[in-house]
Amino acid sequence: MKRILFFCLLVFNAAAFAQQPPHFTDQDYARAEKFMTYNTSPLVFHSVRPAWVDDKDEFWFRDQGPDGVQFILYDAARQTREPAFDHQKVAAALSQATGRRFEAAHLPFTEIEIDGDSVVIADGNRRWRCDRNGAKCVAVPPNEVLSPDRKHGAFIRDNNLWVRDVQSGAETQLTKDGQNDYGYATDNAGWEHSDRPILLWSPDSRKIATFQQDQRKVGEMYLVGTQLGHPKLYAWKYPLPGDENVSMIERVIITLDGAKMVRLKEPPDQHRSTRCDHIVCRPDPYWADVQWSPDATKLVFVSTSRDHKKEQLKIADVVTGEVRQVLEEEIPTYYESGQAGINWRYLPKSNEVIWFSERENWGQLYLYDLASGKLKNQITTGEGNVTNILKVDDQARQIYFVAVGKQKNVDPYFSQIYRINFDGSGLKLLTPENATHDVSMSASGRYFVDTFSTPETPPTTVLRDADGKALQQIAKADISRLVAAGWKPPIRFTVKARDGQTDLYGLMFRPTNFDVSKKYPIVNHIYPGPQTGSVGGRTFAASRGDAQALAELGFVVIELDGMGTPWRSKKFHDAYFGDLGDNTLPDQVSGMKQLADKYPWIDLGRAGIYGHSGGGFATADAMFRYPDFFKVGISESGNHDNREYEDDWGEKWQGLLQKTTDGATNYDNQANENIAKNLKGHLLLAHGTMDDNVPPYNTLLVVSALIKANKDFDLILFPNRAHGYGPDTGYMTRRRWDYFVRYLLGAEPPPEYQMHQPANPQGPPS
Repeated sequence: MKRILFFCLLVFNAAAFAQQPPHFTDQDYARAEKFMTYNTSPLVFHSVRPAWVDDKDEFWFRDQGPDGVQFILYDAARQTREPAFDHQKVAAALSQATGRRFEAAHLPFTEIEIDGDSVVIADGNRRWRCDRNGAKCVAVPPNEVLSPDRKHGAFIRDNNLWVRDVQSGAETQLTKDGQNDYGYATDNAGWEHSDRPILLWSPDSRKIATFQQDQRKVGEMYLVGTQLGHPKLYAWKYPLPGDENVSMIERVIITLDGAKMVRLKEPPDQHRSTRCDHIVCRPDPYWADVQWSPDATKLVFVSTSRDHKKEQLKIADVVTGEVRQVLEEEIPTYYESGQAGINWRYLPKSNEVIWFSERENWGQLYLYDLASGKLKNQITTGEGNVTNILKVDDQARQIYFVAVGKQKNVDPYFSQIYRINFDGSGLKLLTPENATHDVSMSASGRYFVDTFSTPETPPTTVLRDADGKALQQIAKADISRLVAAGWKPPIRFTVKARDGQTDLYGLMFRPTNFDVSKKYPIVNHIYPGPQTGSVGGRTFAASRGDAQALAELGFVVIELDGMGTPWRSKKFHDAYFGDLGDNTLPDQVSGMKQLADKYPWIDLGRAGIYGHSGGGFATADAMFRYPDFFKVGISESGNHDNREYEDDWGEKWQGLLQKTTDGATNYDNQANENIAKNLKGHLLLAHGTMDDNVPPYNTLLVVSALIKANKDFDLILFPNRAHGYGPDTGYMTRRRWDYFVRYLLGAEPPPEYQMHQPANPQGPPS
């Protein structure tokens, strides 16, 4: 009897042990963390991003090698290179000026400006001007926009515009009637706000084009800082869709001589641009849709309607303030002037204008007469989009531009460079390599620098002449240490869209120890757009977020650009206009099913999804609209209801807010709180309590709806953190991994693994 009882106990204990979930160790997470950007980027050498020096045929670049970093100045005409400055002496001068220790071979900054015998260095939020020979470094006033001749700097003080004489330091007040919420050159898009002035200097450095921004009746957004004692209230102007009063700009021209100001004779304009949801469209740091004539007598600009459906090109006399409309374009959805840049150009010498339009389903260039406003001819034709005009040669009547989708058998997201004549003849491809090309041209137009790569192949940088001939290789990235550390490139894949016909493109990440005989959960890393997609650029990257790191824990991770994202046709981009709740999800689900049909090692029964900002919106949306498909979701900083996000975003993609007599609106179909009751799987919500981009109330709307529906969910609030989580980024990453490990793999993560993130991590993209 005792033997039988003992045997039963052994069987019971063995069965109980077998049912224990597997446990991940610190070593498992450390192996995954090796593939985070802060660990992989230092293993890539000689990957450079050249920048031209003003009007010279010279450019500089930062070159990281095994022994440290060097800043190089390259002369394109002579094809020679030299140090951009004396690294040893500048490091010493910076150390003395800042009180911090700088090492010559490890200068921490990435951006410089070369200005004659000086180099301007950005160190965090501070800027320093140093002699290139290292004699001394002096602080540069922050939030100042220099004139073209570098003699004056414009800045804002007490809602008014001022200029500083760079040589003497003397300050002159240019405007005097600025007041709170009605100031000059103020930078406030609701989601983005700073003390920098928004303006455009005239070519002769004697005039400034800017505006007085009226926000006096605009509603405010409030955030409360967490601290011991009384909390601190933060408030700023933040218009929302449907608000009667939004930010308006009154355009003015200011002449430095006598601080004379002329108001343009037209009604206030909407705070809008032709490309983005601000009037400064990154990476361009200047006021968008405004161009001066070379003699500084005319100002040409585009007025954009509140819903982005109507554009009006206008020309102003800067002396009288008289304004004349040249041409107008109105479309049913929304107008954009390009993806990588604003693609209209004022041509005063020939009294013409180059205009961009998607009226024929592709982004094309058109030539108009400036006097009559009539179309002269279409410049570019055929499939594929012009994404950015690099340079216009008035004398040769030629345009250098970036385009996608024009070459057969080439990834439609690969950027390539072309030249074409004003009359549409002579189209020539200048970058023949089957890769995506990042190009910048010298001011003279004689040279351009071309950095080309693919997601699998590291970048090569070459100097080319205006005909595209390769003159010299500048740099070729070395990834040997990255490969030795175990890196493997993502796998490009193609699936069909929801319509069963359109090709969609994405990237797949598998564990580096991938075993074809195993089954892996599939996790979708999503960013739905509409202004970009999940994959982002097709350039080489040592890491794309934590996609490979997460895969290393035992997942197949994908990123897929669905219909409704840019770079393809206008019809493709408009796929879910007016229905932001679509979030490309029909394409994501369809694509994941196709991948599972093709690859038996994908376990579609264990599907997860995660994303940040728009990706956080899409993640929660996926968990509510496809509750039987997605089992686990992690939604970070999502704009879950765009009635609670800044006006320009929702009103461009969803349309102007309209209410019916029964209280319904055309925004109801995109509000996650309306469908939160459908949740079945595991959902983790996260948000920073000081998020001034997507206010945290977006997530709290969903939290409230889930509580009312009696649903279980998880929530992380990051006190005093903004849209990116700053020092808490590593914590969020670890919790994300824990969540997928626990609920998709059925395993236990290591308790409180400590991520080894750098001291000043970059938060997720907005």
